Amino acid sequence: MANQTFKQKRSFNALVMAGVVGLSLSACATPDTKPVAPPAQTAGQLVNSAPLDAGLSLPDAGKSLRITYLSTNGITGSGLVPVTAEVIFPKGEAPAGGWPIVAWSHGTVGIADSCAPSLHPYTERNKAYLTAWLNRGFAIVATDYQGLGGEGPHPYLNVRTEAYSVLDSIRAALAGVPGLQNKVMLVGQSQGAGAAFGAAAYAPDYAPSLDIRGTVATGIPYMTPEVLKMLLTQKEHTSSKAKKAIKQQDPVVAYALLLGASLGNIDPDFKPDEAFTAKAMPAYQSASKVCLGPLMAQIKEDGLTRKNTLQPTFGKALSPVFQGMMYPTLALKQPLFVGTGSADIDVAASSQQALVKAACAAGATVQAHVYKGLDHSQTVLASLLDSAAFTKAVMDGLPVTGNCAASAH
Repeated sequence: MANQTFKQKRSFNALVMAGVVGLSLSACATPDTKPVAPPAQTAGQLVNSAPLDAGLSLPDAGKSLRITYLSTNGITGSGLVPVTAEVIFPKGEAPAGGWPIVAWSHGTVGIADSCAPSLHPYTERNKAYLTAWLNRGFAIVATDYQGLGGEGPHPYLNVRTEAYSVLDSIRAALAGVPGLQNKVMLVGQSQGAGAAFGAAAYAPDYAPSLDIRGTVATGIPYMTPEVLKMLLTQKEHTSSKAKKAIKQQDPVVAYALLLGASLGNIDPDFKPDEAFTAKAMPAYQSASKVCLGPLMAQIKEDGLTRKNTLQPTFGKALSPVFQGMMYPTLALKQPLFVGTGSADIDVAASSQQALVKAACAAGATVQAHVYKGLDHSQTVLASLLDSAAFTKAVMDGLPVTGNCAASAH
């Protein structure tokens, strides 16, 4: 037993010495070895993906994912921020090369984190609309936008931020989600129509590798000094039906409060009392905390109108926001489809038509459709038939006939 114990100790000591020698040799052998650097983080990089709950996907969809990706911080123009998105496939086998992509840009939902669309089921309207795109043979890539699906504030209606979020969601999906191909339609409604237009405008410089075929926009916002003046003086050229609806409840009040609250979350020097009246302050405070539906309900309960909500200095106080709403160019490289409801009170039909004329003058190929008597929301589904013909043409590489001459009259 004593001999066995001695042998065990000697073996243990030998093992220890071998380890020490090994460590010494290892230390001597590695002074020139550099640690392996982690892979560089880049805009459009997929961070992670997970299955999307079936209740948050679309009816009869195939595989559905919620992804997180990196995007350039649109507020500062540099640095990276995480953003979330959904990727929803049609059912069935993908065509050769993968499914082409509809990059869906959502309309206004609010600016609170809890409002991110990927956390909620689709509305009945959007279910019907996006299911139509699935049935056309497209996969859906739907960003939440910076600050809604990720850290930091959401810069509401900021074109650069929205454009980066859209373009980087496409790049991340193409790079990290199998079954997709680089043939892209940019599609959006309301806030999302501006995001889609902005993505088309920024893409040639920011994401030149993307094969964007065309843009479909309904209820698209357009900001110029003239449009702002019309909004503040309530002199938009609207139909009698629209004017009657505005008297019952004006959605522009909600959008103005969201713009102000968004700026307040980003700029500590913003003074809300220079933009909004004391009567509007409770709703202004709520705008950062609740989603659009509850905010609209509070505005109605508080009896808010443009006249009793906006200060005379509103335009000046929010000038950084209005500058951020302007598109970097109107001369889009690919064809543009614009659907406008003549009874739209959310985004005045006159301002949408002004965008069409300005884009035409800049040399863009524009196919504009006006849906008489329809409002902001009704126009979405009404535009499907016209956008189907437009989409088939641009996806097949056929020339698209614009109607700029008719739109100018």
